[in-house]
Amino acid sequence: MSTSKRERERARLREQKWTRRQADARARRRRVWTIAAAVSGVAVLAGVTALAVSANAPDATYTLPPAAAAEDREWTGELRTSAGDVAFTLDGQAAPQAVANFVSLARAGFFDDTDCHRLTTANIFVLQCGDPTGTGTGGPGYTFGPVENTPEDGFFPAGTIAMARAQSTDSQGSQFFLVYEDSTLPTNTGGYTVFGKITSGLDVVRAVADAGTADGAVDGSPATPVTIEGVETQ
Repeated sequence: MSTSKRERERARLREQKWTRRQADARARRRRVWTIAAAVSGVAVLAGVTALAVSANAPDATYTLPPAAAAEDREWTGELRTSAGDVAFTLDGQAAPQAVANFVSLARAGFFDDTDCHRLTTANIFVLQCGDPTGTGTGGPGYTFGPVENTPEDGFFPAGTIAMARAQSTDSQGSQFFLVYEDSTLPTNTGGYTVFGKITSGLDVVRAVADAGTADGAVDGSPATPVTIEGVETQ
């Protein structure tokens, strides 16, 4: 099978996986709604924190939590992937909205069974994840901004965890990137939110990078597939 055919097949399989996950999520939300209505008679499920998925309607979607949900503190966690585990800390003081968003999605299982879809191996050195469609255009159904805690000089040291975005600084959603080697990103486009750092497992990301991209280009899907199996935060 040619490289282009393999890429199309991988994209088709990712799309199928995303479709199944969306159907499962809708079914779970309907069950939650039924239980909540039966128990309380209102559209609010008791005990759900600010960092949980909104369940205020049968077809509810993911909802951006308030920045205050980051609790102005450091969070710890682990990204479990098919390539190995990556431990991290999140800075809820410097980037409260991004941290609240990440923790909310992680606790909702949003990242589970999603692939890290992009690897760059020249000029900037990052592995990008968090897109449930695996296409680079997916997200949680909302965007937010502006950016927080962006380096003025554009320098992102190895181990940095930052939010990916489109052209607008208000286009952050669920996608994030792991910096595996020191990188300098443009500063004239608004910057990128730094919200965490890798504390162990950087070698896992570097091993993925060493294998390069699927088609040998400097920017593309990683040759070593990386699937997020789960994300823990505390």
